[in-house]
Amino acid sequence: MDIANRDFKSLKETDSIDSDLLADIKLNYKALPVLDADGKILSIVFDDETASLPHKKLNLPVVIMAGGKGTRLYPYTKVLPKPLIPIGDVPITMHIMQHFERFGCTHFTLVVNHQKELIKAYFSDPEIPYVVDFAEEVRPLGTAGGLKLLEGRINGTFFMTNCDILVDADYDKIYEYHKKSGNLITMVCAVKKITIPYGTVCMNESGHIESMVEKPEISYLVNTGYYVLESEVLSEIPENTFIHMTDVVQKCIDEGKPVGVFPISENQWSDMGQIDEMEKMKDKMVGGNDGH
Repeated sequence: MDIANRDFKSLKETDSIDSDLLADIKLNYKALPVLDADGKILSIVFDDETASLPHKKLNLPVVIMAGGKGTRLYPYTKVLPKPLIPIGDVPITMHIMQHFERFGCTHFTLVVNHQKELIKAYFSDPEIPYVVDFAEEVRPLGTAGGLKLLEGRINGTFFMTNCDILVDADYDKIYEYHKKSGNLITMVCAVKKITIPYGTVCMNESGHIESMVEKPEISYLVNTGYYVLESEVLSEIPENTFIHMTDVVQKCIDEGKPVGVFPISENQWSDMGQIDEMEKMKDKMVGGNDGH
């Protein structure tokens, strides 16, 4: 106890570990503990990565929206459906499943449409260590319309994710926040920073320059396409109707129903919706040690 640091720096579990905080850690610390309300260690943020203690096993169903054509990924998607596009040696959808497996989630429902027979054939392989079933759209229904097919098949809380994104975060913390907040929908959003590549000018009412800022940086919360939902939300979706998830979210907000946001840092979110973003995802995931 004589050599222990009693006046140590720590983080709370409610703190958002964003890119600014990680930059501060890289500069000033080797590691910081993340503590709960009782002062117990939940995880440790290192100067190069976040190492979490064993995760809670949630055992919740996961819905993966896998019915789109992936037109922004042409010519890749002229050969393979977007859910089967490989990142390294593994299709993006398998990467998503592996991330959920860490939190005890091994039952997946894929909402499929375009090239659905290829997708179903791939996931019918008995060596795949998950329970995978399907909801088949007859026609395109957007990023939410296909969820209506699950009404009566899924009850309680479930995760939903697009098939072209990957969120590297503590899914158990997202779930706990969702339940503690009493949300019908919790949208996981990334802090996205954008730099204006010009000097900007602010004028006063007389037309004179009031101030100038060189290459200002602005930030937004961006929808990642990852949600925690209660099955009651399925009743908010019209049957056999093309509708996006953002429209469902707005409908719930307009009706005064609880819709929350769980923020993550930009580097915790990877998107392969466009070719340049897909290449960044490959560099990020496969350029490391194991591609997982």
